[in-house]
Amino acid sequence: MSRWFQRKSNERINRKIRRGREKVMGMRLLVLHTVGRRSGRPHATPLMWLEDGDGLLVVASGGGSRNPDWHANLSARPERVAVELPGMEPVPAAVACLTGADREQAWQLIAAEQPRVAKYQSRSEREYPVIRLTLRNATTGQ
Repeated sequence: MSRWFQRKSNERINRKIRRGREKVMGMRLLVLHTVGRRSGRPHATPLMWLEDGDGLLVVASGGGSRNPDWHANLSARPERVAVELPGMEPVPAAVACLTGADREQAWQLIAAEQPRVAKYQSRSEREYPVIRLTLRNATTGQ
């Protein structure tokens, strides 16, 4: 898929989320705000998410044989990440890339809730990163 088409598609989905639409194709969506690791420009990416206690789980499944660009931006500048839930303003978020038993436990939840993601993972040569986003209080940063 071309970058132009992907960008236009993301913009359309982001508009739906901002108008309060919570699900697309049976998936709960959010807008992830990151800052480009090289460009320094803001980016807004629609992602599927699942609840995980006080956090939100997202999966870096797109990108083919490599992790998607939003994952590289999130990893390079985790202090600049924000989450926009349907119909709400963006809120700063703490980022935790899950590994080991934490990732496995989260993956079981993801696979049960969204079997198509597990299907894509089974066809990929790379392990999809699983990230927990914890919303922070915008005034205190905690």
